[in-house]
Amino acid sequence: MLQTGILNPQVLHLIARIRHTNTLVIADWAFPFWPEIETVDLSLCKGIPTVLDVLDLLTPVFKIGRIWQAEEFLGTNPPEAIARFTKSFGHIPVTREAHVDFKKRVPHAIGLIRTGDTTAYGNVILESV
Repeated sequence: MLQTGILNPQVLHLIARIRHTNTLVIADWAFPFWPEIETVDLSLCKGIPTVLDVLDLLTPVFKIGRIWQAEEFLGTNPPEAIARFTKSFGHIPVTREAHVDFKKRVPHAIGLIRTGDTTAYGNVILESV
């Protein structure tokens, strides 16, 4: 029985299928539903869990080569929120692009993990190495 790390069987099943250069979306509570990709919904209520809660659990076990995020994130969030994301991203390269272009990447992902996050434009797309 798993006792540490990610315990959710649907999340484990999803990330186990991601290979080199595949992508995974971690999204907020209001992100649109994409019927063409598998979605694991972890949202309990607004704010729980957050995108960073999920990212911080994935980082030790999931080799991330690049992160995409909407460029609108920087203009709509306070410095404290930007600093939290920057800290979680660490040394992983981040590409920011218009939200409309960000959403065009979503259907190509292996899956999407929906959170209860309320951070404006805090959604991320992770590319595996």
